[in-house]
Parts: sequence; structure tokens; C-alpha cells
Amino acid sequence: MPTALSSGFRMAKKKTASKSVAKSRKGSKKGAKTGAKADESAVESLSPRQKLLQERAAAVHRKATISYLTSVTLGCAFVGLLIGLIIEPKVGIAAGGALACLIISFKYQRLALYAFIIYIPFAGTVTYALGGNPLLQIAKDIFYVPALIGVYQFCRKNRLPIILPRAIKPPLILLIIVVSITILVTNLPDQIMQVEGRFPMIMALWGAKVIFGYIPVVACIYYLIRNLEDLVFILRLQAVLVLVACSLGLVQYFMLKTGICSGTTGLGEELFRASLESRCFVGGSLLYAPSMGQIRLPGTFVAPWQWGWFLISGVFFSFGSTFSDKSLLWRTVGGISLVVLMIMAVISGQRIALALVPFFIAVLTILTGQIKNLKRFLPIVVVLGLVLSYLIISNPDVVDARIDSFVSRWEAAPPQQFIEEQFSQAISEQEGIFGEGVGRATNAARTFGSTTLIETYHAKVMHEIGVVGLMVVLALYTTLTVVTFKLYRRTQDKNLRSYAAAMWVYICFISYCPYYYPLDVDPVGVYYWLAAGIILKIPELERQEREKALLAQGIEVSPSTSKRDRRHHKPQATFE
Repeated sequence: MPTALSSGFRMAKKKTASKSVAKSRKGSKKGAKTGAKADESAVESLSPRQKLLQERAAAVHRKATISYLTSVTLGCAFVGLLIGLIIEPKVGIAAGGALACLIISFKYQRLALYAFIIYIPFAGTVTYALGGNPLLQIAKDIFYVPALIGVYQFCRKNRLPIILPRAIKPPLILLIIVVSITILVTNLPDQIMQVEGRFPMIMALWGAKVIFGYIPVVACIYYLIRNLEDLVFILRLQAVLVLVACSLGLVQYFMLKTGICSGTTGLGEELFRASLESRCFVGGSLLYAPSMGQIRLPGTFVAPWQWGWFLISGVFFSFGSTFSDKSLLWRTVGGISLVVLMIMAVISGQRIALALVPFFIAVLTILTGQIKNLKRFLPIVVVLGLVLSYLIISNPDVVDARIDSFVSRWEAAPPQQFIEEQFSQAISEQEGIFGEGVGRATNAARTFGSTTLIETYHAKVMHEIGVVGLMVVLALYTTLTVVTFKLYRRTQDKNLRSYAAAMWVYICFISYCPYYYPLDVDPVGVYYWLAAGIILKIPELERQEREKALLAQGIEVSPSTSKRDRRHHKPQATFE
């Protein structure tokens, strides 16, 4: 029996398959069958003996899969038990679970990508449920790395690019050069002389991983999506993840409100600072002192501000399902996810989410033309309006506190002033053109040495790799923004265009967002590249749907003659 890796990769040559099936079926109309009908006719043409052999092979495969999963689970559980008895139970659970996920991910690399996407919203909850070790914050890479290796092998076998889009290769190579030089002239000497930090080189590797680590997600998602059904599934999955994460966040809020969780206790500055001592149900550091007007909930994430960026990101992924999904059920699910995002933006105490969640819902509605589609638009507005009205009427003190907090924060530290101060700090600490060192302002690298807290992304980049590095980073993100914009504008199908518009607005906003550093951490550090992979695949999906429509009408699709069409119409390999 072929292994999963050897049988997992194949070339999807739909034209050849369609023609061979049509020839084998007498009396059928040439080119009138789609890929699905061709598969059905092929199954029907099998003899009873062939069908029996096929069923037996499927049964053997299922048995082998169950046996493999059982063996891995039991073996890793035994290893985890030993570690738990020797060290600590939570460490044993973490080690056994991580080992099992890693082994299974190498076997089923396509499913590992889905597991990677599913795990991201709950990473903070898992991290602190198992003790809060900083290494657990990269546990998602247990799914990502095996999947990435599989995609890399797949690309080598089929001579496909691993860096997508190709236009970002020049600025990406320049960025690699700048980061490498910075490590050599700053981090390495600091390591040799032991200046300001215990492990400057490990900090450099960690900082480089933050910069480059998830760029290949673009290719992973591009090859993961084989057809329109895969794209729709991913966006539906995102809507479900939003619902589940926000539901857990609601439970967290009501547990605090009803006193099941004590919330923030203490005196002085402790009443104004999120802490792990106040952790409740899910997530990590939490601040809940309503008597002081201080509520900062982390939801399912490590910290409150990451939860705020998850709420903002959720708008872009749920929007497509809300207005463009062909299923009424899933349009309803998408609409509910938008409603709960708005609710959580109000009650979680995240000022930036409170401002940007409704703003981007309005922007996407106008940009995609959905405001003209009253049948789909008005129900969402009515439901959202009723829910928000109920929240305002039943919790006037909460709403007033959120508004007062937003206004007071704006007056005390206007965003433009805050951004200016961050750049001034980065510039004042520059001693050379290559910055202070890779990882020196990366919060996740603080375990390995002293770091500088710079709370805006572009100022943080300039602090680490200098002005030249900042310009190269901007060139990389600008190139990606321009390429995805062209693909979005070229899309003709209204539903696919709506998906592309939502993803492009997200990419554009994150690329130049000067407030805080969302690209450095979850979930934006992954979702940014995931959105890019979705947009890059949309032209190919549109071509597939157009060819299916022509074949359904009995029109044979002829090969294109122009250079541009040949490039877009050549058979595509798929990651299985």
C-alpha cells in the first residue's frame, strides 16, 4: 500500500480526465460532463468485482489509519505519563500531547494545516492551562512545521514556487540580507562580549523567526485550496472559530460579572494592570476592576490586546461568509459571528476593537457593494441593531464606561502623539545604520535577554534593523499589497470578488497600521499571510468555475494561445 507521502501528491489534470471518461461512455455528449459527473460515471462503469476490491481497499486503509492513530496515541500517552511522574503532571500532558501532534502532523500534513488554523484562536488558553511556559506559545508550530515541510517537498517534486507571490522575492531577499548583516554586526559581537543580554544570538534567531517564520503560510494556503469548495470551507471554518472563541469569551465575562471569578484585586497600580493572578476560565492575563472603570478581557488569548486584534481580524473572515456564501445556513452563521464580534468589542474593554470592528464592517459593506443587496444586508443590520440596543439599555454603565475610557485615552494620549513618541524613542536609541539588533524589541524574545518595549510595529522594526531595514520591510509589504490589489480588481465573479475585497482591505490595513505591533504576534502574524494566500488563489478558482460552467453547457474548453493565458491555464498540482 502506498504511503501517505507517496500517494499524497498528484497532478490535477481535469481536461484529460474529462476527455477520457467521455470517450469510455458511449452515447454521451462530448465535453458535457463536469469533473463530479465524470467521477460518478467512472464508478458506475466498474464491475461488481472491481467495486468489491475497492471497498476492501478502503476498509484496509481505514483499519491501518485507526491502528496508526491508536499506536501513536498510546505511545505518546506513555511517554507523557513518565515525564509527568518524573517532573510534573502538566509538563507530562504537554510533552505527550505535543509529541502525538507532531508525529500525526508529519503523517497527515494537509490535515496539519487545518489543525494549525484551528489552534491559533485557542493557543493562549492551552498555554496557561498547561502552566504558562513561554515555549508553549509556539506550540502551534507543531502543526505548522510538518505541514510546511510537506508543502516544500510537494513544491520541489512539482517544480512549483514556495515563495508566493513571486514579486515579493526581490524585497524578501534584500530583507534577508539586511537581517543577516544586522545579526553579524550587532548580535554576534554582543554574544561574544556578553553585552546587555544573556543570549543575544538566540534573541536574533527568535526575532528572525518572527519576521520570516510565517511568510510561507501564503504558499501553504495557496496549495491547500484546491477548488472553490476548499475556499468556502476555510472561510466557514473561520466563522465557526470566531463563534466558539467569542462564546468562551462571553462565558468568561459572565463568570467575572457574577462573581464566580474574583477579578482583579489589590491596591494601587494593581487595579490598573492585567495579571495572570486574575485569570478566569480561558485565556491569560486579565484586568477586571469595574469599580475603577477598568475592564480588559483576554478572551481565549494570552493578553487582552491580542484578543482585540482577533476581534478585528474576525470581521474580514466572517464578512465573506455573511454576504457571499451560497448557503443560507452559513450566511446566517457568518452574520451571527459578526454580531458576537460586535458584542465582544463592547464588553471586552478593547478600545481599538470598539472603534475598528464597526468601522470595517461599514467599509467592507460599501466597498463590496453589499449595501445594495438589501435582502442580505438589512437582516444583519436589524439583528445587530437590536442586540446593541439591548446591550445599551440593559448595561448603560458598561457602555458609558467604554465610551468614557475611549475618549479619556484619546485625550490623554492621542494616537498620532503616541506614534510620534515611539518613533522618537527608536531614533534616539539608534547607534548605527543597522539598528540595535534582531530580537532586541521582540517581546517574545525577552526570556533570552533584556528587550526594549516599543509598542508600534514600524518603530520596532527600525529599532531592531535600522532605517534601511524599515524601508525594505515597507517595500515587501507594499509589493504584496499592490499584487493582491491587482488580483482583487481583476476578479469578475461577484462572490469571489467579495472574498478578495475583504482579504485585500485586511492586508492593506495591517501593512501600514502604525498603532501597536499586531504583525509580531498571534493571530495577525499568521492571518496576514493566510489572507494573502487566499487572494492569490482566487484567480485560479475563478478560472476553474468558468471552465466548469462551459463544460456544463457542452462547450469544450480550448487551450489559450496567449502567453498570459497559457501561464494561468496550465495544469496545477494540488497538495493532498
